[in-house]
Amino acid sequence: MAELYTSTRTGSGVSAEIDAGLRSHMNKIYATMSIGMVITGLVAWALSGLTVTSDPSQAQGMIREGLYLNSLGMALYASPLRWVVMLAPLAFVFGLSAAINRLSAPMAQLLFYVFAAVMGASLSSIFLVYTSMSIAQIFFATSIMFASMSIYGYTTKKNLSGWGSFLMMGVIGIVVASIINLFLQSGPLMMAISAIGVLLFAALTAYDTQRLKSEYLHFATQPGGAAWLEKSAILGALSLYINFINMFVMLLQLFGSRE
Repeated sequence: MAELYTSTRTGSGVSAEIDAGLRSHMNKIYATMSIGMVITGLVAWALSGLTVTSDPSQAQGMIREGLYLNSLGMALYASPLRWVVMLAPLAFVFGLSAAINRLSAPMAQLLFYVFAAVMGASLSSIFLVYTSMSIAQIFFATSIMFASMSIYGYTTKKNLSGWGSFLMMGVIGIVVASIINLFLQSGPLMMAISAIGVLLFAALTAYDTQRLKSEYLHFATQPGGAAWLEKSAILGALSLYINFINMFVMLLQLFGSRE
């Protein structure tokens, strides 16, 4: 009886330790993601201000009456450099994911923050297209949707692992359709892509949250698992960050008020 009591206490202690470690791990993921979001927002806002002018003598292009693009704005939004700015975040995602095993955790975290800054540059044009109030409202709505889906993924007893292949096929479909629409410039197709994309990345948020929780529970008890979990937190922040950004942009395309 004494042995059983000791065993139960030991098991409970291990379980409590794992639960505490899981909460700490998820908090680190959300904190890293949140810092990345702040960096993205600040860079996007600052860069949008640096690219416009109200002085017609400095104008290189007109956005609307009384607001013009200066030389920096023309370079970022109306020259071939815009493709570099647009595609650079995608290159960062693939590069960071491929090199994560060779990077230290601090270096991976630094690269994530650099990626967030590059994403900010890529998103800076939204401040020239949509009203500030609209951007704030859509960001708030996205935050509520993201939090709801992430909480669902963390707390549900349902196994969401079966969603993985379906969701990845959906992402590939969205990417292909978006590339095609760059040439077609179809408004209805863009709206359809955005509507489907919101649902897709909302589901991915729940799926990724549960996946990150499961990864911790697996590696926390493995030899050398702690080292991997440090990097896993960075990749987890990257996954959730990308889901949030995509939901935000697609909701903005659907419901944002243009200047």
